[in-house]
Amino acid sequence: MATASLARQIGTAVKQAAKTKGSSGGGWYGPHMAAASRAIAERMPLVDLVLEVRDARIPLSSEYEHLKNCPSSSRRIIVMNKMDLANRSQIKVWMRYFEQHSCFSYGVNSHNKENIKEFLNFIQARVRELKKTNPSSHTTTIMLVGIPNVGKSALANSLHQIGRISAAEKGKLKHAVVSPHPGETKDISSLKIGSHPNIYVLDTPGVLPPQILDTEVCSKLVLTGSIGDYLVGERVIAQYFLAILNLGDEYKKWAKLARNENDRPLLDLRAESLSISELEEKQKGQYPTDHTQDFIVNDVRRALFETISSFHGNMEDEKDFAGLIETEFAALSEAFRLPMELSEEAQNKVASKLLNLYRTGRLGHYTLDRIPCHPQ
Repeated sequence: MATASLARQIGTAVKQAAKTKGSSGGGWYGPHMAAASRAIAERMPLVDLVLEVRDARIPLSSEYEHLKNCPSSSRRIIVMNKMDLANRSQIKVWMRYFEQHSCFSYGVNSHNKENIKEFLNFIQARVRELKKTNPSSHTTTIMLVGIPNVGKSALANSLHQIGRISAAEKGKLKHAVVSPHPGETKDISSLKIGSHPNIYVLDTPGVLPPQILDTEVCSKLVLTGSIGDYLVGERVIAQYFLAILNLGDEYKKWAKLARNENDRPLLDLRAESLSISELEEKQKGQYPTDHTQDFIVNDVRRALFETISSFHGNMEDEKDFAGLIETEFAALSEAFRLPMELSEEAQNKVASKLLNLYRTGRLGHYTLDRIPCHPQ
């Protein structure tokens, strides 16, 4: 299948890049990641609770390597972060899966205050259970671990903001630095998230294994942003996303955006609205070329729906499938207000903008991993 072929292409490129030594030379496992891995391993036995943060879109592929062969424990909770980007119905399915494997799990959106409040209550309940076995301890330490860019720092900050008990603490306690780029957290930082008893959370750098043998896992890690785009290039990653979109049902939700034959061209209507409100848009700091604006997002959705719906080739044929993706790039170039000539630069811009929309949830919710099927 074409999707599998793209996955192999990405996975092979990522594995090849991993062989390059040094973080500045292209490989991801540089000296800083090796040092972080050792520091985490040394501290882990000393903490009371370990929160293994995973990406809810890839609950298995984002597994933290150092805990892979560890037995299930009441001291470990699998936290599926970014659940707002995943298929909602799949969150509960994965929670049942982890429960069947004797693992505590929880789905969170680190940017949703109500969800974080519920999660903090859950953590405090777990802490109370742990206190029954060690009532003399007045401080609980929790360590967040995981691969890069699963949202550990964002989660630590949210727990800190919700958990602090007074404004007096607000100015004294630091925040973890949040970056959209994988591997940016370099040091272990401590944030207070509760009092009476005191609860501290340790935010740790994201760590990947030196090698990832499964090419499909590599592809998913690149698509979701845990491994840098530069290793394979945004265009190939965008093609991989389009392959997933083309074979799924998410695009069918955009049918209402399709134009009827009697409708005025959507771009003409956009031109009118822009000429009227151009000054207002500029005052807001939003320009007509900003691809994150709602009307451009809708144009992108419409372009993709119409292109996929009008495809009459064979999805199983790699040549036909490649032709569909090429047609989608051309339609996206128009939707993003880019030059119609699909030069290399234009294709790269289309890819970059498309990946941004996917990774921020504007093009639907996807769970890329599937529950493993084990023979009875």
